[in-house]
Amino acid sequence: MNNKISITAFSSISPLGNTSEGVWEKYLDNQHCFSKQFLDQQETSVASLDPESKQIIAELRESDIKYKFLDDSVLFAIAASRKAVEQAGWNSDAIFGINIGSSRGATDLFEKHYKEYLDTGKAQTLASPTTTLGNISSWIAHDLQNNGPEISHSITCSTALHALLNGVAWLKSGMADKFLVGGSEAPLTDFTIAQMRALKIYSRINQDEDLWPNLAFDFEKTQNTMILGEGAGVCCLEAGEKENAIAYVIGIGYATEILEHNISISAEATCFQKSMKMALKDIPFESVDAIVMHAPGTIKGDLTELRAIEKVFGSELPLLTTNKWKVGHTFGASGILSLELALLMFQHDTFVEVPFGTKQNQTKSINRILINAVGFGGNAVSVLIEKPN
Repeated sequence: MNNKISITAFSSISPLGNTSEGVWEKYLDNQHCFSKQFLDQQETSVASLDPESKQIIAELRESDIKYKFLDDSVLFAIAASRKAVEQAGWNSDAIFGINIGSSRGATDLFEKHYKEYLDTGKAQTLASPTTTLGNISSWIAHDLQNNGPEISHSITCSTALHALLNGVAWLKSGMADKFLVGGSEAPLTDFTIAQMRALKIYSRINQDEDLWPNLAFDFEKTQNTMILGEGAGVCCLEAGEKENAIAYVIGIGYATEILEHNISISAEATCFQKSMKMALKDIPFESVDAIVMHAPGTIKGDLTELRAIEKVFGSELPLLTTNKWKVGHTFGASGILSLELALLMFQHDTFVEVPFGTKQNQTKSINRILINAVGFGGNAVSVLIEKPN
């Protein structure tokens, strides 16, 4: 990339809250944000929105008759987008692109409509328009009264960082000056968690025990410990170096794994090796101060990514961290919430480590961070961001 892309604002709504100050405070404590809910008569750990954020979504749903029929994944994204655009200073006359993706889309709403169809043999009038994948970006455009291009997509768990890649491509091409990008996910349903259990990757650890329910970043664990979370995150991208930039995107990389089966990944995560090297093209590897790993909490997912990092960086590894021990795996929103952690570490010049991981010492300021994401299908993305001077 010849020119930097500015990140001029970021906003999220997640189990960590909905303000940057609140999110940072929760990152500084060593408590996870998991709760318990009964799914299929089993008590299951999930990471749901905090009470204040749930109230925000409830009020948003009641604010417009049209919004009463939208899925939580859409409302999460609208709430985050409103705040990000305001922070960036994009007024009502601004024209910008929108690319907000989701792995599962309108999960809860689709399942409810389908169950009703099975029970009655009839579908509700709004069943289709409120469950299409393009639902998210088009409703954000409606809410913000924007006339730019609207794009929605699903690339499993790397969806949000693929949205960022797409926004960068539009800005670099000159076809747009501003782009709102991110991901949203509301997957805390019986059927979705049953799917994860069927894959034998969902955590069976009781959070009342001494063990952490999600052992993301524990590379010696003997069982899979992934836990699902919900939330949305968006950031405002602008072409060039802006005075109000909170970070610059200075490298992007992507790659796809050659699959042996539907959810496979190689022992040394070849896709991650390729995506990280692409993002670091012409940039000294030793200048990377930290990596926010994808690390979903599964045995193979965590360890293969670590092996890929070791292959690329050798014995002198950057500081390594992940946020999934804290908020769970938010599928299509996970990459953008990892970006949030990186931006907060820039803002506070403080490395946030996993409390049960090997102790790492921050010895200098954090100026460059690499963020990784990968999803089913082996579609890896790596994004390198830099702190403004």
